[in-house]
Amino acid sequence: MLYWAAVFFVIAILAAVLGFGGIAGGAIYIAKVLFFLFIVLFIIAFLSGMIGRRGPTIKL
Repeated sequence: MLYWAAVFFVIAILAAVLGFGGIAGGAIYIAKVLFFLFIVLFIIAFLSGMIGRRGPTIKL
């Protein structure tokens, strides 16, 4: 997902350089949405991994 955010960001930069403002705006919007979605999913996965992990059990 982060890969696609970077791809759309590059498309937006190229479109802006070439003067296609509408395409650049749309691509930058998609890149932002994908990037923030990636961040949210990463945080959820990180926290679920930390919560699901238990410490070592000591048996006597």
